[in-house]
Amino acid sequence: MNDFFNGIADLFVNVLFAPFDGLRALELESWFGANFMSWIFMAIGFVAMVYWMLQLKKHSDNNEEDKSISSHSYL
Repeated sequence: MNDFFNGIADLFVNVLFAPFDGLRALELESWFGANFMSWIFMAIGFVAMVYWMLQLKKHSDNNEEDKSISSHSYL
């Protein structure tokens, strides 16, 4: 059973995390290159936020929201 868990550990350390080891080594040469994935995720988040704000503005301009006092029971 010990060999099974050591095999799983070896898989993760030597195979699946190898790209992260490469990024860690790249950090000494280029900080921007080492944070490539972070830049990608930030760009995706920014695009999603802009899309969400445009959708909110579109619905707000169409007056689709029920703003009457009785629209929600807790108001």
